[in-house]
Amino acid sequence: MAEQRGDERGTRDVRGGARGAGESRLRNAGPEEAHAWEDLVATARRTVSDGLVVGTSGNVSVRVGDTVLVTPSGVPYDRLSPDDVTGVDLDGRQVLGTLVPTSELPMHLAVYRTTDALAVVHTHAVHATAVSTLVSELPLIHYMAAALGGPVRVAPYATYGTDALAENMLRALADRSGCLLRNHGTVTHGATLAQAYDRTAQLEWMCRLWLTASSVPGLSPTLLSREQLTEVEERLRGYGQRA
Repeated sequence: MAEQRGDERGTRDVRGGARGAGESRLRNAGPEEAHAWEDLVATARRTVSDGLVVGTSGNVSVRVGDTVLVTPSGVPYDRLSPDDVTGVDLDGRQVLGTLVPTSELPMHLAVYRTTDALAVVHTHAVHATAVSTLVSELPLIHYMAAALGGPVRVAPYATYGTDALAENMLRALADRSGCLLRNHGTVTHGATLAQAYDRTAQLEWMCRLWLTASSVPGLSPTLLSREQLTEVEERLRGYGQRA
């Protein structure tokens, strides 16, 4: 909630406890961080308006240099303002703001520490979460799986906000830019917030497509082969406008 504030004598160490004034790392957001925060809040609000989360059930982050801006815990996105900038360093120490960062911070930091991603989107999208309870890998129902690096894996269940969940997620994300979290939701990352969000939306769409096709009595959807997916991966390398 908005009233969740760090110790006024120093910055909060989100790994546990608060540090004294002599160790304070809190500072003001720079222009690039302030602009990134605006984009982050807009993206977080879009997850709600597009039906990918309910309330504050997802979280969004973006990396600016060695600082990770992240949505705070339990604060409705429509209440976030420019004064609510929340940021940590790559070790999880709070350096911007006094609102408590999302409880899923271990997942976000794990992505930034192990990939070149600059943005992460986590949602509780309905169709994707439903699929996570049924299979260990999203069946190859559509070639856009190639845009996420290949067949989308499902990370084994672990309690939210734990290092165990972050570790399970990293294994599912190996050579991928998106995965499902069993009985939980989705995680995608990208070079920009827009890319990470688009991958989330695409993943939810593919899950909805598979559930819809699978629900027809007496019929089973045709699936793509790994060879067909590899061919799409090759074509996607030349997709879009050239710089």
